Amino acid sequence: MDENRGTTETKRMTSIVRKLHLSWTGRKIAIYLSWDFFLFAVLSVGWLIDQEITRLGALEAGRQRSFEHFPSLKKLAYVIKDGGGKKLMDIPVYHTLLVIGIFLAVVLVIQILGLCGDYAKEEQSIRRILAPINEIALKADELSKMTFSEDKYQQIEEAISSLQPEESELLSFGDSDLQGIEAAMNNLLVRMRDSYRQQARFVNDASHELRTPIAVIQGYADMLARWGSRDEKVLKESIEAIRHESGHMKYLVEQLLFLARGDSGKTRLNLEKVSLNELMEEIYEESLMIDEKHIYRFMKPTEETLVTADSALLKQAVRILTDNASKYTREGDEIVLSLGRTRAGEAYLQVQDMGIGMAEADVAHMFERFYRADEVRSCQGTGLGLAIAKWIVDKHRGYFEILSRTQLGTRVRIVLQKNPQSY
Repeated sequence: MDENRGTTETKRMTSIVRKLHLSWTGRKIAIYLSWDFFLFAVLSVGWLIDQEITRLGALEAGRQRSFEHFPSLKKLAYVIKDGGGKKLMDIPVYHTLLVIGIFLAVVLVIQILGLCGDYAKEEQSIRRILAPINEIALKADELSKMTFSEDKYQQIEEAISSLQPEESELLSFGDSDLQGIEAAMNNLLVRMRDSYRQQARFVNDASHELRTPIAVIQGYADMLARWGSRDEKVLKESIEAIRHESGHMKYLVEQLLFLARGDSGKTRLNLEKVSLNELMEEIYEESLMIDEKHIYRFMKPTEETLVTADSALLKQAVRILTDNASKYTREGDEIVLSLGRTRAGEAYLQVQDMGIGMAEADVAHMFERFYRADEVRSCQGTGLGLAIAKWIVDKHRGYFEILSRTQLGTRVRIVLQKNPQSY
């Protein structure tokens, strides 16, 4: 009888795990739908703007734009008229929008299929995160030897049912016989809530970061509609602002997609023998070419340093560090690139600047997504670069060494393991 009860409790916990997994899957699909709808709007608007510029030579604010679909939706057209109502262009859009819609529908199907393909893997991952539950199973024999009344099982069930995911409350059975179960399940709850808060913060921050450039673009578009045709200064300023914000938004979306693909396991490393000397020299030469405001120095070692790595991703990680160094270093100051091996024989890549540096409290959070210290919020950035760099370094089974002092500068070192294997 006791053994059957233990089996029932184990099955009940398995059911909870599956419910959590299904809830996570539902949120993932909702995110895919939101992104695909957003991309549909961006692609459609971009195509219409391109058509207008191509056919009429320029994008002018004073024109009248509308959609007409008489006599049927298949005759849907994008009509542009001048200020006097004279038709300048009539673009059939039904088939193009249909193609874009079909393409994004296929993308959505592929995303969902990928999600289905990873279903078992994700469930295993959740089970690993919820590993303390296993302690309950390990206690089964011990529990079966105890005399448990129906009240105790009812007590456990009621305590679990009353918990809320967003609250910080922990289980408390008030029974010495249930202390092992209580500790294991509270450990599980802490992990689940941390994961939930991290995911919610990421989604909220992503929404906030995207909302800002969209609002700026909308504001300047309204300004163009009101005064752009009469004021050349407003027209020029608006076009430049829209171009700048759309570029920023494109960069942010690319970073978000990179992290999303990485989190879902879709980004694979292309491992090969890589010369760190050549890789760092390329970054050094590119930095000299694109950034004339700082002094770059490359401390190239005499010995060749070879590792097994993904050259493109590793270069991307170092480029992120170099961009950050130039962003937070005063004009005319020096940025030093170097590489070598540690005393343990591990290869490293290093970027050192003479910038504003970081406080110790900020160093502890610097790789968190969207985290930006108070001192750098005035500088343009997304707060995702270092998170991407950390993902790349983690995938190479490496780690970071950070040395930073406020107003003195920062030294960031990527350390790669001595004998990397296939991963």
